[in-house]
Amino acid sequence: MSRPKILLTRPWPEGAFAYLRDRYEVTVNETGVPLTQAQLIAAMDDYDALCPTVTDRLTDQILKPGTRVRMIANFGAGFEHIDLEAAKAAGIRVSNTPDVLTEATAEIALLLMLMTSRRASEAERGLRDGRWNGWKPTQFLGQGLSGKTLGLVGFGRIGQATAHKAKTALGMQIAYHSRHRVAPEIEAQLGARYVGSLEALAAEADVLSLHTPGGEATRHLVDANLLRRMKPTAIVINTARGSVVHEADLAAALKAGTIWAAGLDVYEREPQVHPDLLALDNVVLLPHLGSATRETRDEMGLRAAYNLDRFFAGEPLIDPIA
Repeated sequence: MSRPKILLTRPWPEGAFAYLRDRYEVTVNETGVPLTQAQLIAAMDDYDALCPTVTDRLTDQILKPGTRVRMIANFGAGFEHIDLEAAKAAGIRVSNTPDVLTEATAEIALLLMLMTSRRASEAERGLRDGRWNGWKPTQFLGQGLSGKTLGLVGFGRIGQATAHKAKTALGMQIAYHSRHRVAPEIEAQLGARYVGSLEALAAEADVLSLHTPGGEATRHLVDANLLRRMKPTAIVINTARGSVVHEADLAAALKAGTIWAAGLDVYEREPQVHPDLLALDNVVLLPHLGSATRETRDEMGLRAAYNLDRFFAGEPLIDPIA
């Protein structure tokens, strides 16, 4: 029997790739360049399953009834780049890779908090370009985080993991706003306090960390109006989705001193970054490193592969989203 044909739109880590290669006929886009719409349309008739990433926009022009692809195993937890309604209409199953990237993404949120509060990125640039000529009592002064309020927007797995790390490692106070209040025992375990509105949370947070899904419901949740409600010493952290932050408004607020700093791992028009942000010292910009550990990326690939295994065995998917 011939093995199902799988297309990976990006190379995978070796461990997960070896697992997939042993079980399927695998083709990999090795170019590092996103496939065009025309290439994706052609692939839908050439393969049995597709493994895209967040950079592959799968629209209703691509996800049509009657194509050979019957399964999309997304490499990543987010799936805003996939038109799920079109997939359902075409009878194409879709899965993602939740859970496995929780701790790694929470680590990046904490890293951004530390880098922004202690001006680490700015200070390193100062050292490298010769602006540091010895220790001084007032050079590159940052802020301490102990006892400060961490306001989490969204309080799912990653938000809760971030809260735990910030509370235990940094001694921060935890407040959150979410569509749904979590169980009292989770609040008690994390010492988390629910705040009834995003505006109220933004006004009291020393660090506002974003952990919401993407999509129209959260698009530009952080804009000029919200930023004006924040303390001038406040920090915004985004490890969620780039669309949650209005980048032009954020850049203006940082430049004007409306807030103190920001740390971003995701962007509105990724991989493009708003040019006004690039010129600022009080923003830390990371290239979407949230899940970028060897262990996590291997686990993400394996999770996608396990969903493929279930699909081709005629069994329920582990992580069905369509």
